[in-house]
Amino acid sequence: MAQLLIVDDEQSICWGLSKLAEEMGHTAVTAASAEQGLEIARERRPDAIVLDVRLPGMSGLEAMQHFHEILGPTPIIIITAYGDLTSAVEAVRGGASDYVTKPFDLRVAQRAIQRALQLSPSPSQAAPTQVDGDVIVGKSSAMQEVFKRIALVAASEACVHLRGESGTGKELAARAIHRHSHRAEGPFVAVNLASLSPTLAESELFGHVRGAFTGADGPKRGFLEHAHGGTLFLDEVADIPLSIQVKLLRTLEHGEVLPVGGNCPVQADFRLISATHQNLAQRVADGAFRHDLYFRLITFDIEIPPLRQRPEDIRPLAEHFLRLLAAKTDRPVSSMTREALEELERLPWYGNVRELRNAIEHATVLARHSAIAAEHLPPPTPASVSSLAVQEDALTGLIRQWTEAELQNPRASGNLHESFLNLVEPALLETVFRHYHGQCATAARRLGVHRTTLRKKLDQFGISEH
Repeated sequence: MAQLLIVDDEQSICWGLSKLAEEMGHTAVTAASAEQGLEIARERRPDAIVLDVRLPGMSGLEAMQHFHEILGPTPIIIITAYGDLTSAVEAVRGGASDYVTKPFDLRVAQRAIQRALQLSPSPSQAAPTQVDGDVIVGKSSAMQEVFKRIALVAASEACVHLRGESGTGKELAARAIHRHSHRAEGPFVAVNLASLSPTLAESELFGHVRGAFTGADGPKRGFLEHAHGGTLFLDEVADIPLSIQVKLLRTLEHGEVLPVGGNCPVQADFRLISATHQNLAQRVADGAFRHDLYFRLITFDIEIPPLRQRPEDIRPLAEHFLRLLAAKTDRPVSSMTREALEELERLPWYGNVRELRNAIEHATVLARHSAIAAEHLPPPTPASVSSLAVQEDALTGLIRQWTEAELQNPRASGNLHESFLNLVEPALLETVFRHYHGQCATAARRLGVHRTTLRKKLDQFGISEH
């Protein structure tokens, strides 16, 4: 049986956690302030502490150091209703064993208490330092979990994989991990693998020596070498060619880079963060991604939820972008009408945070110096357009896989172009035709073909007009 100290100025929280501790077979003592909690800690020597951040007088984050001075490495669970990335990092760096945000389910608190009591004592971490950098905004429980996972992993050297749709802020999360890590003074090198030419990708990543290939008039350092001492962020990592994946794995395992055409490896000590909006596990199943590299990349996984699943973050994000734009243009911060805010919260934001930022910038241009009204907002991005943008890279990958398979198939048709059209054109024509309820003229206009041409194609593929 363990004894818990619960420090919170809300009586209902203290009562609920005390009852939970009793149900778990433990005892609990409560305090309404940090100062009172420190006095109890000196007398009772609790086995674990549940500590609120916002307290009258001394804050919970300030009190953590004093609790450690009194009790040593006793597990401390931080709870707060005002979670952000900075407070999460400060809590973890201050030695917190866990970070829970209000309102919370008692099952969440129970698991946190169980984990805390199972922890072996370990020295508290260094006191927090002020870190400048990009701000990740979000008050939703989903984003609180993201903050917590960033805070937990930042101080480690583990590879981190970020998942999320386009526009959710994966690079921003990667930069936050870097800025809160021990490598913060080193470089942050971001590489979008989808933008690299397949023929030059190896040279861009690993560098090359003079004469390695035609046009290599001198040596060149690659992105991996540039990241030495810092963090390498590989965005759209699912697009890395198979031929390069084994070389990247070797670099991660041995900490050295072999430039194209070279014989002498170069030291490359960096922390790797990867990201993709694709299903990387499916890429492994399809044979397009090495399983050994996959398991190396996903040592620690963080999923960033789409904005439509956390509508409570829309308003603080909009206000944040307004402040950024005001600072950039050296103008007063614009205000938003109630109708504009309601419209922002009503929209689905298929383009996620990136689309919201663009909408706010669009609105400030139209509103000029007046308050932003609903009519200043741009039309929402259709789900179909956003879906197409999100899936474009995945579709390109599937086409490449089909093409490679056809090229390796000795029995395949010699006309790849015709074979591909026969594969995709029937589905395209039928989908558009059915969407317009069999109205041939309308479907033809949408497809950009003549009505007679569409009818011939429908007959050719056996698609009924009725």
